[in-house]
Amino acid sequence: MRKIVISALAILTVLVIGTTAMAQTADAGATSTIMDIGLICAGVAIGMGAACGGCGVGMGAAVAGTCVATARNPELGGRLFVLLLLGLALIESLAIYTLVINLILLYANPLAG
Repeated sequence: MRKIVISALAILTVLVIGTTAMAQTADAGATSTIMDIGLICAGVAIGMGAACGGCGVGMGAAVAGTCVATARNPELGGRLFVLLLLGLALIESLAIYTLVINLILLYANPLAG
């Protein structure tokens, strides 16, 4: 029950921040305010934290599974190592994609109009 409540509060927080960050101002030609930049930075921090946390959990599970499989069948250690490196590279690419998107939001700022 506790996990559900924490997850619901986290989702609600992200939705509230996202709604405020995406809201348009009355003046279409206005530059971004300090509040807009702060909300973008908060969204970037939350997004990067979630991506890195998820990737870390995935990498830990992959390494643990490979260690267990190698311990059970040491003859497959070499093949499992190659598959492990491929899987870790694909998992890490998710964090890199998130970093690229966050850098675009911070520096190109498509929301500023």
